Amino acid sequence: MLDTPEAVVEALRENNDRPHGLQRTITAEELVEAADSFDEPAKPDVLVTALLELMEAYEHTGEHRKSPVVFARVLKLWDTAPEAFSQWEAHQVFWRFKWVTTSLLQVPEMPLATIQGWIEQMRTRYADADHGMQPVAAMRYHVAHHTGEGIADAYDLWVTRPRTELSDCEACEVRCLAEHRVTSGDDAGALEVWQPVLEGDTSCTEEPQMSQARALLPLLRVGRTDEARSHHLTGYRRVRGNTGMQDEVGLHLEFCALSRNQGRGLEILAENRPLFEATGAPLAHLGFLTGVEVLLTRLAADGHTDTAVAGPPGRNWTAGELLAHVRAEADRLAAAFDERNATTAVGDRRRKRLERRPLLAEPLPLGLRASLSRTSATSATTPEAPAPAVTADVPQDFVALVREARRLALAGHPGDHRLWTRIEERLADGSATHTEELGPEELLRAQLAEQRAFRLSKEDREAESTAELKRAAELFEGLGMPWHALSARARSLAWLSASDDADHEAARTGLDALLAEAQLLMAGTALTPAEPEVALEYLTVLYAATFAAYHETVRTLPEPDPTARERFEAHAERLKTEAERLSVPHHVANALQFLADLAARTGETEHAEEGLRAALAAVDASDRPWRGSRPRALLAQLMLGKGQPAEAAELLHRALADAARYDDADFAVAPTYALLGHAASHLDDVNGAVRHLSEAAARFDQDAAHDEATDARLQLADVLARARRQADAVAVLESVLAGEGAASGDERAIAQARLNLARGLRELGEYLPAAEEFLRLADTVAGWEEDDRQVVTLVAAEAATTLALADRWDAATTAYERAVAAHAEAADPPLIIHMMCEFARLTLHARGPESLEAALEHLTRADAVLAAVPQDTDDFAAWYERGNVHYRRARVLAEAERFEQALTEAEAAIAAHEEGGEQGEVPRAEAVRIAALIEGNGLARFKEAAARLTTAATRCRAADLPQAAHILETLREDYMKR
Repeated sequence: MLDTPEAVVEALRENNDRPHGLQRTITAEELVEAADSFDEPAKPDVLVTALLELMEAYEHTGEHRKSPVVFARVLKLWDTAPEAFSQWEAHQVFWRFKWVTTSLLQVPEMPLATIQGWIEQMRTRYADADHGMQPVAAMRYHVAHHTGEGIADAYDLWVTRPRTELSDCEACEVRCLAEHRVTSGDDAGALEVWQPVLEGDTSCTEEPQMSQARALLPLLRVGRTDEARSHHLTGYRRVRGNTGMQDEVGLHLEFCALSRNQGRGLEILAENRPLFEATGAPLAHLGFLTGVEVLLTRLAADGHTDTAVAGPPGRNWTAGELLAHVRAEADRLAAAFDERNATTAVGDRRRKRLERRPLLAEPLPLGLRASLSRTSATSATTPEAPAPAVTADVPQDFVALVREARRLALAGHPGDHRLWTRIEERLADGSATHTEELGPEELLRAQLAEQRAFRLSKEDREAESTAELKRAAELFEGLGMPWHALSARARSLAWLSASDDADHEAARTGLDALLAEAQLLMAGTALTPAEPEVALEYLTVLYAATFAAYHETVRTLPEPDPTARERFEAHAERLKTEAERLSVPHHVANALQFLADLAARTGETEHAEEGLRAALAAVDASDRPWRGSRPRALLAQLMLGKGQPAEAAELLHRALADAARYDDADFAVAPTYALLGHAASHLDDVNGAVRHLSEAAARFDQDAAHDEATDARLQLADVLARARRQADAVAVLESVLAGEGAASGDERAIAQARLNLARGLRELGEYLPAAEEFLRLADTVAGWEEDDRQVVTLVAAEAATTLALADRWDAATTAYERAVAAHAEAADPPLIIHMMCEFARLTLHARGPESLEAALEHLTRADAVLAAVPQDTDDFAAWYERGNVHYRRARVLAEAERFEQALTEAEAAIAAHEEGGEQGEVPRAEAVRIAALIEGNGLARFKEAAARLTTAATRCRAADLPQAAHILETLREDYMKR
């Protein structure tokens, strides 16, 4: 019941603890109504507080139409009952003049003269109260910037005045200064100004998220893409769904469009669908709509007009339909502002945003799952899309096209696949037909059948691939090309043998027969290096036999079947010997690579490394440099295993560069980027690791390898978390667990992702969302097998602590007891002891000194857990756990001002950590620090505390712990002064 002033004040206090949103705003409106109903003299005191709370609610939820009306009532009370204002509330009267100016600018129906009148009233009241004029000048600059008139003079008047206690906070002022530089075309200068905000040195309730959104495009324009990625990941999380941050959401949408991440933009659009109906701040709403329009314009340009998108609630939308709707509404708003201002500034800024084109040639990898693939989001017909980096052009003349494809195929160039695909397309659509200039039509049909077989094999469609190769073989036979026919049949059997479902014995028998046939052909053919085409087909038969024998051996791993291995090595040696005789070094490399790969799989790493380096030397001796990418990637894996990440990174960079240079579309790019990310992380190149793992995840998605994409993102999140970029890591993990990702992935990988996400949210201080993730994880692991029951203990314990941090004590207590019960089934003493110590700390913090006994009870339970652990338990440092319990009890007692008991416990902690030898030095030093604080601050025994600190600092120096020694010495110096 809100029938007394005291009840309203208590309700105001509770409402102030709620996050900004609809519920807080509605409650604030109800509380103003209740406060207005009281009689004098209580009414003004309560009403002032209620009105200020309501105004703050409007300000942070984008209800700028309503905010000035509330302030007018506050101002009236200020004039009639100034004694009703506390010191803080009196300060707020002057502070919120600035809110009124910015709110009125948001509403196009509000005349500019009225806004100028408010600023003049602000100036008068500031002058009467002897406040400085810098905030007034700042408001005049905001009006000038909005209207586009008198900007330079207004800027000078603002920045040349000294800051006052009523100036905007430093972070917000930095944002405005940086935006002025951006408007002037000085991106680099703006980013320099922004540095303290973007690096987290200064912040407020609105920063850094507002600056992060505004800095995205400047960062892209100056090439600082790693920072742009990070600020998008962390900044968007802070503004999503926030009606008071519409402009910022629009800027993130624009960033997605201009960094070629339209799929990510569509997800953001879906997450912010309610913003279409948030019209309380028209100028910010215009910013949101313009960002939406930039995104939809890019989608339309890429041919996705009919793509389903999230628009205003109440109906389904396509990209084209929503674009027309948004464009009409945004045009109307921009025109209304320009009419109010009698300038074109708002419309000009909008048109400038809409004229922007993508700032990158390729999508910026963000490390996130996206509903729209990179392939579909960046159409090949887009004028700004880059041409692939290849050595072969696609001739328009059909005869030239076929001849070029044949030339590249004979050379083994991977760029031939694109040409053969184009040939098949042109024959299919009737834009080209076979001509006599190209030789027999059956030859072209055979060559196209070989290409189809290759593509089908890559798609694991072995039966269809085999059928195409048989068709090619028949055509070659009919053309009197026995070696080509033999090669096609050999490949059909080899590719089939790689399948687990194949009749491997039949395939092996068939290949043996083909080898015998090749031997007969050889008897009548004196092959020499001067006959390259026939030599290549002969070696391809030997390669096919080696390929099949390799897969037969691999199927018997981890202990290879001796017979299979002997057969494989014989085939590989024959391929190598014949390739050397015929001077075909790339087939020498193939044989060496097969042998090295099997050696690596069986743990013979030195042999494998030697073979791969020899294979690369053979590639270098050939006229086929594109053949080096695969052995380089394999060698890089070995180098990573040997702890040589620098060489691994160099090899992987070269492999990727060659794959791109030679248009090798079949090279495993995604796994290579994943390896490169791994190498970069070992080199402490965090930005490189993030960049490469993000690229790997995007390419795995493109290849529909979703489990591999999830694994890459988990590695990415781990790299970010270890680099103390927890907000970035959380954004990646949220993406992993979003939508279908959590349902379709490997259960244990998803569980690990959820655990990491929960811990990350907790580290960011987002305790309730963290607790929710722990509870979801608890549901997942509840049914795990007996061997995994310790995971149940872990999840319950961490959920309990997190719920306590979120001030959900009933749920926390339930989870606590669940953890204790789980510990009885699957013991984890360090974890449970830590939980109990945390509950002791949090209980006292949440409930004050009167909860001392409850806090100590948790520590008594921790003692019991400790006592129950057998003395010879592996991986359990009893001294460390005992010291931690004593340490926590000392701190709890000290907070309750039971200093003598606290000192006794601190000294017990010191003694326990003494047992740990070198490992105990760091926790021992911390226990000494607490003992000294209790002794000095609690008991005023400064001399004794200083002596204790002197001894401990000397010990830390001897143990090579300079930072710990410095902390202790600083405290000692403070006590010596006393």
